[in-house]
Amino acid sequence: MKLYAENILLDHGWASKQTITIEQGVITAIEAGMVDGAEVAQGVVIPGMVNCHSHAFQRAFAGFSEQGSEGQDSFWTWRKIMYQFLAQLTDVDAKNIAKQLYIEMLKMGYTRVAEFHYLHHDIDGSIYSDNTGDVNESKSKSANLATMAQAIFDAAKESGIGLTLLPVLYQHSGFGEQKPSEGQKRFINSTEQFNQLVSDCFVLSEQYSNTNVGIAPHSLRAVDKTSLVSAVQHVRGLDKQAPIHIHISEQQKEVDDCLAHYGKRPVQWLLDNIELDKHWCLIHATHINEAERKGIINKQAIAGICPTTEANLGDGIFPTTEFLSEKGTIAIGSDSHISVNPIEELRWLEYAQRLIKQQRAILATDEQASVGQNLWQQAAQGGAQSTNSNTGCLAVGKQADLLVLDKDKTKLFANGNQHLLDSMIFASQQNPVFDVMVNGQWQIKAQQHVDQEQAGDNFAKLLVRLSAS
Repeated sequence: MKLYAENILLDHGWASKQTITIEQGVITAIEAGMVDGAEVAQGVVIPGMVNCHSHAFQRAFAGFSEQGSEGQDSFWTWRKIMYQFLAQLTDVDAKNIAKQLYIEMLKMGYTRVAEFHYLHHDIDGSIYSDNTGDVNESKSKSANLATMAQAIFDAAKESGIGLTLLPVLYQHSGFGEQKPSEGQKRFINSTEQFNQLVSDCFVLSEQYSNTNVGIAPHSLRAVDKTSLVSAVQHVRGLDKQAPIHIHISEQQKEVDDCLAHYGKRPVQWLLDNIELDKHWCLIHATHINEAERKGIINKQAIAGICPTTEANLGDGIFPTTEFLSEKGTIAIGSDSHISVNPIEELRWLEYAQRLIKQQRAILATDEQASVGQNLWQQAAQGGAQSTNSNTGCLAVGKQADLLVLDKDKTKLFANGNQHLLDSMIFASQQNPVFDVMVNGQWQIKAQQHVDQEQAGDNFAKLLVRLSAS
């Protein structure tokens, strides 16, 4: 197909009156002027955003955890509520939640998601059995380790979003290989089981277009060094460029516990003990010192920042100003899905820096004076790196993941090229995303998804059931 845009943000900057040719989901040509037969984009075209960090099932209890429960609410009290909800979810529920969430993501401008997937087992913590009920054979058990993973693949396929699935290795409840809690029983795999799960997910991915697989060691408190090294070696044997994501330094308590156990801060321990590279994404990395910050950058690893979740949980503020000024790479994620909106994530990213620095327009650069454009492009390209996907910008050879902005909304704010993304992120209170293309296929047209009504109904019924439990 061919798509003509009056105004389009290409990898090298803004361009006007351009026609892009798309073949098998990839941009194969960009030409000046309108080419005969080209579809006309009904607004400005920009690259789609990558969501680097998602726990899909947590979308189901957004809004259920905002009432003070113990007088000293924190991430740790929020986690208790999360465990109560996930204890009830079936694989069908997991698919319905993820499908609703992924449609919401698409409508807001996310075209790919990295699913940090740790809800692996049945409600009682056992491995899902096969259709015959025979769970005695190891082959049967292995084949069903990926039941929940397949629910996520199916949700991505039916919604149309690109998917990077990151099965999570989770073994302990705290540093020192503490025994998992009752609420964590659905997460737990031996290292051998986990590596088999990862292999099974690679096989599954071959059956679904626009997907790939990496791994996610949950955190240093949940995985010991031996298991971490084994998991990394296994996935690297399947794909040398597989994404590896890890929660790290999210909470001050985590830093304190890591110091008490290892004698080192979490990121410093990771830098000293594991070979990081550009395919590692350190999720949150909120509480880091200067040496850790520089270490992440030197290894070309990505900082996966989730501003709305980090604010909601009271985590803290990532040192974005210093990290970007030193040429660090960032990506953004919606994490717990208290918000499913890349615009809001980027707005919070900048505003948090303004509040602590008491200055304005902080995350601009000498090369790019527009804060909005700088953040959108950096986050999209960093998100592509974090998922090892051929996305993140619009150029020949790149996957056609793009957004068409609603011209009736953008015309009401400063909309010259130098101001357009600033207006979108900082001035508009309505969703400006009109059409969404993923891998060369329209998934959202006129802000509508073909399955949104059915997905919404299924999700609403699930919420009623969860509320009554």
